[in-house]
Amino acid sequence: MIFSMTGYAARTRNVRGGAVHVEFRGVNSRYLDCYFRIADELRLAEPALRELIAGRLCRGKIECRVSFVPASGDEHPVTLNAGLLERLKVFEGQVRSVLPQAAPLAVVDVLRWPGIFGEEAIDIGTVVPACLAVAGEALADFVASRAREGEKLAAVILDRVARMRVLAREVAPLIPSAQAAFNEKLRERLLEAVQAVDDERIRQEVAVFAARIDVAEELARLSAHLDEVERVIGAGGSCGKRLDFLMQELNREANTLGAKSLVSEVSQAAIEFKLLIEQMREQVQNLE
Repeated sequence: MIFSMTGYAARTRNVRGGAVHVEFRGVNSRYLDCYFRIADELRLAEPALRELIAGRLCRGKIECRVSFVPASGDEHPVTLNAGLLERLKVFEGQVRSVLPQAAPLAVVDVLRWPGIFGEEAIDIGTVVPACLAVAGEALADFVASRAREGEKLAAVILDRVARMRVLAREVAPLIPSAQAAFNEKLRERLLEAVQAVDDERIRQEVAVFAARIDVAEELARLSAHLDEVERVIGAGGSCGKRLDFLMQELNREANTLGAKSLVSEVSQAAIEFKLLIEQMREQVQNLE
């Protein structure tokens, strides 16, 4: 099983006094980069969350959002903490007496102040373990979503591999006849141009040139690289960097094939090879 670096998952769990909501989003990255947006009440959970993510993921830019939603309703009436509100008023007066240009506290700032609603504080000893538990569930969903996406990407890559194998089989029979025709044509032209040169010497020079334009080695390496792509995908796991390297090697062989081309069919095949490789590279960039 291989994994995409893109994915999404979210879970919510009710706790005493409200609910904990955990959300994971993932996009491409060369390394594992974690970003957290955590409610102040649950900030203590960040180190454990970071360790949890590192234990399951290898690459990707991961955004983790953790929020605490206080309970509401008739059975949990919302009231303002009068004592805290009075202290905020006193503190604001003291600050503005020293810094008269300071902006006054806005209502929205007061309503977001920790502990402003009611006298009952959040039980950290209960909420943090619940947060980690729901984060584990959300992370499992997140990994599963990356696996589903990775399966689709693998199918696209293997489809392009199969097409490249067909192209290679179509090109291989054309090479010997094209080389033989080109060599004979080149020999005749050389004989016409330099009558004094021995025919055997010309044949030797043509043979040396033919060896330089032989693409059998490129086709063999191309096939070996395609075998390795299939093997890496079959092995699964974190394989994005390995596949990216193989795309570079495939592209190098396709370039050489095009440069040595003797007939238009081989040139067209080289162009299609490069197009298929680029399509695979786009998918590989999304793999963990």
